[in-house]
Amino acid sequence: MKPVPHPTSLRRAPVQRRSAERLTRILDACADLLDEVGYDALSTRAVALRAGVPIGSVYRFFGNKRAMADALAQRNLERYTERVTERLKETGAEGWRAAVDAVLDEYLAMKRTAPGFSLVDFGNQIPIGSGHAEPNRRVADRLTDLLSGYLARDPDDDLRRTFLIAVETADALVHLAFRVAPEGDEKVIGETRELLRAYLARVLD
Repeated sequence: MKPVPHPTSLRRAPVQRRSAERLTRILDACADLLDEVGYDALSTRAVALRAGVPIGSVYRFFGNKRAMADALAQRNLERYTERVTERLKETGAEGWRAAVDAVLDEYLAMKRTAPGFSLVDFGNQIPIGSGHAEPNRRVADRLTDLLSGYLARDPDDDLRRTFLIAVETADALVHLAFRVAPEGDEKVIGETRELLRAYLARVLD
């Protein structure tokens, strides 16, 4: 089971600081507008206006709003990985249960606070990107690579499969929690945490 590479949706990568800052403003504007108007009403022109950049600057990076949303999903995954990494440094040698809590807690925090995340998250809410991209598999592979060292385990096919099942399960249940309550139903989240621990214990204990 090979890790799934993350496709890039940028027409060209920023090489100068000013260009990178402009890209950041474009993605920030895209995220804000997703929360305000939704994906269907999102337009590259509205993003350019909100970001305070010429429309040509948007098209320099993205061919359409679908590519822009996919880039936002990529950025979300990078930021999520950074947040989990920082949490793991804080937990130290507290074991895999603390690591799983960090993984789930940081996802919930982004779900509640990151602009546009409720629609895009890592790419699996809006049909963006190519069909083989499989956002949950990308997340699972990223977590396998991140946690395998922390857990002193080889990131082999069995571990990747285990984390993929855990990610798919958590994704479905967290979305249920946020359908039940705007900030995520705590009882559903609690059951999700217990279910993940019970399943992962078979492999990680």
